[in-house]
Amino acid sequence: MELSAPSKRVVVFDYGFGNVRSAERALARAGAEVEITRDFDKAMNADGLLVPGVGAFASCMKGLTEARGNWIIDRRLSGGRPVMGICVGMQILFARGIEHGVETEGLDEWPGSVEPLQADIVPHMGWNTVAAPAGSELFAGLDADARFYFVHSYAVHDWSLETANPAMRAPLVTWSTHGKPFVAAVENGALWATQFHPEKSGDAGAQLLKNWIGTL
Repeated sequence: MELSAPSKRVVVFDYGFGNVRSAERALARAGAEVEITRDFDKAMNADGLLVPGVGAFASCMKGLTEARGNWIIDRRLSGGRPVMGICVGMQILFARGIEHGVETEGLDEWPGSVEPLQADIVPHMGWNTVAAPAGSELFAGLDADARFYFVHSYAVHDWSLETANPAMRAPLVTWSTHGKPFVAAVENGALWATQFHPEKSGDAGAQLLKNWIGTL
């Protein structure tokens, strides 16, 4: 008799800025064993750490730092332990956020600035397609016309990180467009992130989360 593979343990990091219950339900439906917590040991030892985020960049950074999430993310990534950011949980992974003319330092895992969307209608709220690169594991099994749910007023419009070492896989960057193209998702070693909300994106979002869990 074949034994089923054990469930992957995922911690949804609870630092006060994120739709943690929706994320918990979506991850559980995708097959993970999920816990919402800010406990240091549990966040460090989980197979995957999911970092949600809603609201202002500066507020999220303050909450994350107070909960020692910045240190946990850095330590996990140093050990090659998977981390996934969603919405503002993705934005704070960049070097800085600029809101209302005020610049706030981010985690600087990736270079670049989170800036106001350059579009006639802001916020960008609703369903949109994305352009995933060849070889993407995050979007594996999804059609090119799959739609995902976005709610945001800020984004990264320029990607500048390059990999000079040919032995290392270059980050895979997925784009979407609202007025001007912006970064919709990134796959970079153990660190993945999406600007959209997979937990609110129906079957496409469920497949995407299942893809992430499958890599843990």
